[in-house]
Amino acid sequence: MTGINRRQLGMGLGAAALGAALGGRGAGAQNLPATAPGAAGGAADALAFPADFLWGCATAAYQIEGGVKEDGRGETNWDVFSHTPGKTTDGGTGDIACGSYHRYEEDIALLKALGAKAYRFSVAWSRIFPEGRGKPNQKGLDYYNRLIDGLLAAGIQPHMTLFHWDLPTSLKGGWQSRDTAYAFADYAGYMAGKVSDRVKHIMTVNELRCFTDLSYMTGGKAPGLKLPMDQVNQIRHHGVLAHGLGVQAIRAGARADTEVGIADNATIFVPAIETSEHIEATKKAMREENAMFLTAIMEGHYLDSYLTAQGANAPKVKAGDMKAIGSALDFVSLNIYTPNFVRAADTPTGYEILPHLANSPRMASPWLYVGPEALYWGVRTVSELWQPKKIYISENGCSADDPVAKDGKVYDADRVMYLRNYLTHLQRAAREGYPVEGYFLWSLMDNFEWEDGYTKLFGIHHVDFKTLKRTPKLSADWYRELIRTNRLV
Repeated sequence: MTGINRRQLGMGLGAAALGAALGGRGAGAQNLPATAPGAAGGAADALAFPADFLWGCATAAYQIEGGVKEDGRGETNWDVFSHTPGKTTDGGTGDIACGSYHRYEEDIALLKALGAKAYRFSVAWSRIFPEGRGKPNQKGLDYYNRLIDGLLAAGIQPHMTLFHWDLPTSLKGGWQSRDTAYAFADYAGYMAGKVSDRVKHIMTVNELRCFTDLSYMTGGKAPGLKLPMDQVNQIRHHGVLAHGLGVQAIRAGARADTEVGIADNATIFVPAIETSEHIEATKKAMREENAMFLTAIMEGHYLDSYLTAQGANAPKVKAGDMKAIGSALDFVSLNIYTPNFVRAADTPTGYEILPHLANSPRMASPWLYVGPEALYWGVRTVSELWQPKKIYISENGCSADDPVAKDGKVYDADRVMYLRNYLTHLQRAAREGYPVEGYFLWSLMDNFEWEDGYTKLFGIHHVDFKTLKRTPKLSADWYRELIRTNRLV
């Protein structure tokens, strides 16, 4: 369904109320019918999502697969990092994780039991090219073919991410090397040619900030370096270049009906007050604060303000780089967890980012401040700034303490609270006609949570990491009902 059609649905609001909700957008607001997408018998349902809305779950290869030395898989930066003493909580590694390399059929069964329509997973680059490039590993490809075929047999759409941080260590220099971007493009083109007969949605890379800034500037993620800003900016450039070259390679190798996008954790801004001046400040912040990543990708150039601010530390750009980086996308996927609040201010930028306070609400992870409005404003600002054809929420969810009750169940009412509140704001975005097409809950199950090891749990299925048994949590029951009814519950 197009954004125009969704906008015209009106969700059962009166014309005046709807016009106010839309903030004056759309000349036809006075004539909107009082029917809701997906509502039975045409009756209005203010809690419903569009009838064709895509519900799914998300995971990542290193976080769930295990089998790190099986069937020819090559070593990655996270294998090295997690085995370095002191780098992860309690020395946790992804050696076994959820054992999904052997239990993928169980995971498909979990998705089917939820009624999920789609599954976002990532491919372990080093399973396909153990050395990062060169001769492909057929056994690695066979695994993903089994996974894809199993999903399709269960009526679940595969949405594939090609890089979710697990970089083959044989690629010397990692993201410090421009050559890694070319190696990624080769890998992306190869995979597209092998799976695009069945996989119709391919994302290049996941969360540019995490495998650049958090890996090479602050050092909390693999490879754990703290480099000067001139090198960090060049690494950022190699990351967006890999994405752009990857888009080109996928289009060259894939079938014509393959849709290509990115999964990015753009910094999301929310107006402190929903007035025109604060909304405009929010859009300025979104564009400026994401200048080195999503803004460059969507506009095909670096903002002058970014280059001026970096000065001598600005990235070195070669001819043709920005054209590749700005390659047209079929969709933009956003990983959204937490907001940053913005107010209009008399500053050179025209905005001020308000600090999170000591008593600001957050979930178990210290960084995970709660702000449900982030889903609405993330979709709205990206849509209004860059007009992507489609937007997906490729990740949203939360960590929680998740104690196991005496009956073996996890009653994670706090996660249900979080999800219900966030999805209320996503429903607002869909109701107002922004082109949000689907939502992937992070995560299908508890898993290896990077530097936090196994101490931060994001899953809607509990995993006993001794036996690897999966058990639905209360949040899984809630999500199943939401998917079944296609409305907030």
